Amino acid sequence: MIPAAAMASGPGPERSAPFGNVKATRGDWLDGALSVLATEGVGRVTVLKLSDRLGVSRSSFYWYFRNRDELFDALLARWEELNTRAIVTQAGESAVSINEAVCNVFRCWIDPEIFSPRLDFAVREWARRSAKVRRALDRSDSDRTDAIKAMFERFGYRGEDALVRARVLYYTQIGYYALDIKEPMEARLKLTPHYLETFTGVRPREEDLVSLRAYAMVHAATEDFLLASAER
Repeated sequence: MIPAAAMASGPGPERSAPFGNVKATRGDWLDGALSVLATEGVGRVTVLKLSDRLGVSRSSFYWYFRNRDELFDALLARWEELNTRAIVTQAGESAVSINEAVCNVFRCWIDPEIFSPRLDFAVREWARRSAKVRRALDRSDSDRTDAIKAMFERFGYRGEDALVRARVLYYTQIGYYALDIKEPMEARLKLTPHYLETFTGVRPREEDLVSLRAYAMVHAATEDFLLASAER
C-alpha cells in the first residue's frame, strides 16, 4: 500500500499516452518507483523492474521521463511534498497549549498516510551516495526543525531554548526510526505524557492528550508501504 498522500497522480505533468493501449501513466511509474524506493532502496529503482511491475514495455517510461535521473528528481520532490510538508503543516496547526501543539506533530509519526518513516529512511540511505540528495535532506531537516522551533516560539519559548527543544523532539523521533524500535501503540501512548513533559517542561493535561489518543486508535494500524508490494 502506498500512502494516499504520496500518490503521484497529484501535481506534475501527466502527458497523454502516445497510443490508446498503453496501460501505465506517469503517475503509475512514479507511484511504483516510490514504493520500490521505500521498500528496497534507490539501487532497485530501475526502468526494467518498474516496467515488469507495471506490465508495460520499458519504452513507455521514456514518454514520461527523459531518463532515470528525471525520475529520481520527481521522487525526491514527492518525498519532500509528503514528509517535510507534513511536519511543517502539523507544527503550524492551532493549539491551546504547547503540549497540544506537540501532539499535533506526533500525528506525523502515528499515521504513515501523512508521513512515511520507511520512505524517510530510504531517502537518508540514498543521501549517503548522492551529494544532491544530501543537500535536499539537509534542507528538509532544517525546514522541519525550523517549523517545530517556530511552534515553541508561539508559546513563549525563546532563542536557543526553542531551538534545542525543537532539535531534541525531532532528533529523538528520527532516531527512534533509525534504531527500528518496535513498540506497540499502547506502550507509546502510555509514555506520551512523559515525553511531552520532557520536550516542553510542562506537565500535560488530560485534554492535551484526548485528541491524540483518538487519532492513534484510528490510524495506528495503517501500513507504511507494504513490503509485499515490492515483490510483485
